[in-house]
Amino acid sequence: MAGFIGFHLARRLVDLGHRVFGIDNLNRYYDVQLKLDRLRELGVVCSEECGPETLTADSGLRFRRLDLADAEAVGALCAEERFDVVCHLAAQAGVRYSLSDPFAYTANNVHGFLSVLEAVRQTPVRHLVYASSSSVYGLDRHVPFTESSAADHPVSLYAATKRANELMAHSYSHLFGIPSTGLRFFTVYGPWGRPDMALFSFTRAILNGDPIDLYNHGNMERDFTYIDVVVEAMLRVIDHPPQGAADWDGRQSSVSPAPARVYNVGNGDPVSVLDLVIALEDALGKKAVTREVPIQPGDVPRTWADTTALTEDLGDVAQVPIREGVERFFDWIRDHEHSGPLVSERHQRQASLPATP
Repeated sequence: MAGFIGFHLARRLVDLGHRVFGIDNLNRYYDVQLKLDRLRELGVVCSEECGPETLTADSGLRFRRLDLADAEAVGALCAEERFDVVCHLAAQAGVRYSLSDPFAYTANNVHGFLSVLEAVRQTPVRHLVYASSSSVYGLDRHVPFTESSAADHPVSLYAATKRANELMAHSYSHLFGIPSTGLRFFTVYGPWGRPDMALFSFTRAILNGDPIDLYNHGNMERDFTYIDVVVEAMLRVIDHPPQGAADWDGRQSSVSPAPARVYNVGNGDPVSVLDLVIALEDALGKKAVTREVPIQPGDVPRTWADTTALTEDLGDVAQVPIREGVERFFDWIRDHEHSGPLVSERHQRQASLPATP
């Protein structure tokens, strides 16, 4: 719940009157203070040293520091609380980091997910919704990416673990009748986002006069998806657990006779990284310094979501154009420029962010 997407989903659920219980291990993959600030925004005040006690916000939202790799603790929590729906958004993120610390990905993304599956097997829920990733498409060159793709050529360990999550969820749905839906997110961005993502790192570089690395010599495209779009899609999915396809023909990979489903959640309109830089320059009123570098191991040159399945099953979700999304991001940055990790200490002392044009 202290993560980017989990924070936004929890806040929206509380606003809608739902009871929410969130967990997070507050690991140090990126600045823990940002995670603590998200929790504080939800009304939960804790420190980096907080223990496993349950903290309760005025809204009734509850939080407990817990590591998903602790299967016994996860199972005990589910048995104690008897959750109606479990939204699993925790993972060791980052494609490039998986090259330097691969065991973090098996511990968090595989073993941690198995803890969740075992917990909801022992204490059944109405619906298990979990985060997958567009990275599962790997070497697939057929764009836009559709859920019917085999997705069996990942190019990073991160992608392999997310694809493994989908297969693990399907097996538990088949064996134990657990309704599960995996969501293949495409480059989610927006307020309170992760500082290792392009929007943050590019902004930090422009403000501080540092060069931006344009991978694959600038020939990269990403299907940037604004956080509100992701949350709206999740809300619709939560209320529609899969039933299983009675007419399954044995060839479709996105549906199954088991109550398991996967959906793309994206904008459906890829944007070049160069266009993102231009949008940032316009918002900041400052030119970027760029340098072209080769594509990095584990990266793919383009992502592009086909969201037809989600639209047909759950209705159209209004998209946010990249320039509007960038402007909303900077509205947030101006409000939090002195509390967040985005702008370096040097820049905070020397300048303030300009107003959005």
